[in-house]
Amino acid sequence: MMTDEGIFIGKGESPVYLLPQLANRHGLIAGATGTGKTVSLQVLAEDFSRRGVPVFMADVKGDLAGLSQAGTGHPKLLERAAAIGLDDYRFESFPVVFWDLFGEQGHRLRATVSEMGPLLLSRLLGLNDTQEGVLYAIFKLADDNGMLLLDLKDLRALLVFAGENAKDLQLEYGNITAASIGAIQRRLLVLEEEGAELFLGEPALDLFDFMRNGANGYGNINILAADRLMQNPKLYSIFLLWLLSELFEELPEIGDPEQPRLVFFFDEAHLLFDDAPKALLDKIEQVVRLIRSKGVGVYFVTQNPLDIPDAILGQLGNRVQHALRAFTPRDQKAVRAAAETFRANPAFDAAEAIKELGVGEALVSMLGGKGIPGIVERALIRPPASRLGPVSAAERAAVIEKSMLGKRYDRSVDSLSAYEMLRERARKAAVVKTENQDAETKSPATTKPAASRSNRQGVVEAMVKSVVRSVGSSLGRSIARGILGSILKR
Repeated sequence: MMTDEGIFIGKGESPVYLLPQLANRHGLIAGATGTGKTVSLQVLAEDFSRRGVPVFMADVKGDLAGLSQAGTGHPKLLERAAAIGLDDYRFESFPVVFWDLFGEQGHRLRATVSEMGPLLLSRLLGLNDTQEGVLYAIFKLADDNGMLLLDLKDLRALLVFAGENAKDLQLEYGNITAASIGAIQRRLLVLEEEGAELFLGEPALDLFDFMRNGANGYGNINILAADRLMQNPKLYSIFLLWLLSELFEELPEIGDPEQPRLVFFFDEAHLLFDDAPKALLDKIEQVVRLIRSKGVGVYFVTQNPLDIPDAILGQLGNRVQHALRAFTPRDQKAVRAAAETFRANPAFDAAEAIKELGVGEALVSMLGGKGIPGIVERALIRPPASRLGPVSAAERAAVIEKSMLGKRYDRSVDSLSAYEMLRERARKAAVVKTENQDAETKSPATTKPAASRSNRQGVVEAMVKSVVRSVGSSLGRSIARGILGSILKR
């Protein structure tokens, strides 16, 4: 339903609208399992798409794939539409692009190791401070020598090189111990077993492919298949944080637009903050606070509003609160906390209402024309126009087949990077060694000084000179690290 008032969310005593010009002030969709969060998310995604605003969301249970198919006239949906006065209710499908880190249920999504950066990679690997410091040194070594870190074999090769030449590297890069190298290598093996090697590599995602429109002018709804990904919650949260930070880095400042350039839904948001160190939480807060000026709206979806740190929760101006159950002291605290964040409505007690809400009902508060939170309304959420629930394998395959992005992302690429460069250096070193040995056999007296000079030069200096000559000025002396390898450096 498109109206001048904004995006129609639902209706209580009066209709509730989300103003597009304030949609980049972020939001929260919260509630217990089975209370209707998915439908609220689906309704918002549909109307953003109608307005030409691309959307990204992770599909944790497979339910959101139904956005690609038109809904059907279920009696309960028609009854809901009539109850809220939705006279022009109709069913339609939306332009959906399916993505999958593993390439099974959508186009392959990849990032390079360099783009991921040492801080996020350290968190993904669960490294301690000492091991994290060694990883930073490895990334610096790659930068200094113009070597691209694209995939896991690049990183492993450079770790091996650093371990073998730790003494020569110590003065410039600090102490690189065999124990730390071994610990990182073991964690990389575990990560590889979990399928992360499918995510780390090329071709890396071009973020602007997330910001396309369909043939009808609707914004594309990008859906990440996350059912398998959720088996590794840390990889899930790190990937979405990387994606958010890349958007922050790549998009230009545009202030407060008439509507967002992209809306980002972060489902199972608590995973982002579980056990995160304070330094990382501070930087997440910084990214969330500043990314709105890039025209990006971020909506956190979670069961309990207490899952979101207060500093970030305070930045979420548009809120849809479904029912919470008050069975435990923590649940009761969550109910009180959620109720206190709303601008009170004298018609009802928000704390009591949260416990009484039925499925498809929510307390809704959206920012008003001057950015002031509106009075909370107990509202029936409007029914979606697309299908509620999953799609069949054939329906998913048909959507993927029609997408033009498969030509770009469904085939892997193995560019010249650290692994190939180090292997070539090793090959050349072996050739030189063989030539020196042959020469020494023929004329030991004349070749001994040359061998001595070679030993004095050392493997590090030889590698560096060779790499610098082969790379040249086109790569420069530093590789873009990505936002969480630059602004998140401690």
